[in-house]
Amino acid sequence: MNQRIILILTTLLFFSYHGIAQVEKQISLQEAISLSLKNSHQLKISNAKIDEALAQEKEALQERLPDFKISGNYLRFNSAKLNMKFASGSDSASHGGPKIPTVNQALYGSANLSFPLYTGGKLKYGIESARLLAEAVKMDAESDTQHIILNTVQAYVNMYKAAETITLLKENLNSSKSRDSTFSNLEKNGLLARNDLLKSQLQTSNIELALLNAENDSRKASLYMNLLLGLPETNPLEVDTNFVNSNSPLTNFSDFENAAILNRADVRATQFRKKAAEAGVKAAKGEALPNIGLTAGYIAADIPNVFSVTNAVNAGIGIQYNLANIWKSNTQLKKAEARKREIMASQDMLTDEIKVETNRDYQMVLLSHKRIEVYERALEQANENFRITNNKYANSLVTLTDLLDADVARLQAKINITLAKADAVLAYYKLLQTAGLLKAL
Repeated sequence: MNQRIILILTTLLFFSYHGIAQVEKQISLQEAISLSLKNSHQLKISNAKIDEALAQEKEALQERLPDFKISGNYLRFNSAKLNMKFASGSDSASHGGPKIPTVNQALYGSANLSFPLYTGGKLKYGIESARLLAEAVKMDAESDTQHIILNTVQAYVNMYKAAETITLLKENLNSSKSRDSTFSNLEKNGLLARNDLLKSQLQTSNIELALLNAENDSRKASLYMNLLLGLPETNPLEVDTNFVNSNSPLTNFSDFENAAILNRADVRATQFRKKAAEAGVKAAKGEALPNIGLTAGYIAADIPNVFSVTNAVNAGIGIQYNLANIWKSNTQLKKAEARKREIMASQDMLTDEIKVETNRDYQMVLLSHKRIEVYERALEQANENFRITNNKYANSLVTLTDLLDADVARLQAKINITLAKADAVLAYYKLLQTAGLLKAL
């Protein structure tokens, strides 16, 4: 008997645990941003690009280090014929000279050290260019970070919109069903026309359809948010509705425009690429200059029965200059200069785009605040209109159609103000992203 009780309690605890596990977890906007940055595939790609750029910078740095190469060979011959010529030019074997040794193997090795002393600036400016390009890639990653934050805010806002719309529709649906129940009793008692009951039921059906669409939108928004946060697709989430009141005071437009030009990661990335292009031009000019290097080496060889070489150490300074530079054009320089002009033009174009985007987003924030004011007045008017129409309908002064229209207008006004507040938050975050200030949140 005790075993049965334990089994029942265990089963109840098991299902209770899984029931609790499916309860929606409320997540704040900042928590969502942190999770999206932690699990972003785009940032992983950006970090890989940074590692690649740093490796290229290290490769450029290593070019100024000395090269030290060791080589060795062992050769095996067949029965080679060795004919040694003396100063007289006669054949030693045919005039009874010394016996010629048999050579069937040879062994030799060498060690060579080279160190660049002067390369016309190619190494110096190549290193500088690689360093600046690595910084530009880091700025690209920072720009990606801001885009991810904005995408997270947008997904969060979409979840809020869907959830609040569902709440409003459910409230209206309950009210509509209650009205249908009242109208149905009146119709049965002959106090209401059948057509009026059908009108009321039709509006209830329309609300149910709107609710189905809102729930579908909510599922899609939740799926996208879970994927963005790196969570299971079916993980239940609930947004914190307090975020709609998180807007900061709006400063002057010039403050945002100046901040965008100074703080935008893509602007700084372009600046780094411009400096890298300038370093590339200087490095390309070094192609027409001579190279000077320090060299040193060691050679050892052994041919049995013939000769051996040991302790053959050499050192010196070498100079190399390609005379073809006199009649060949420096195509590397032309490409580097063209690249510099391209980046400078891109920088000017980006500055113009930033001014346009900042003005557009600033005006959108102002517009979103004005919309909220208008929708708030509209909601007051819709509520008052419904109250008056409801009283008139109770006194048979207006038709049921007028009452249903007033109810729809009130519902739409509630939805409009809810969506407008969410859009205002998104517009403000978009302005921060355009100004390069989103990272500071």
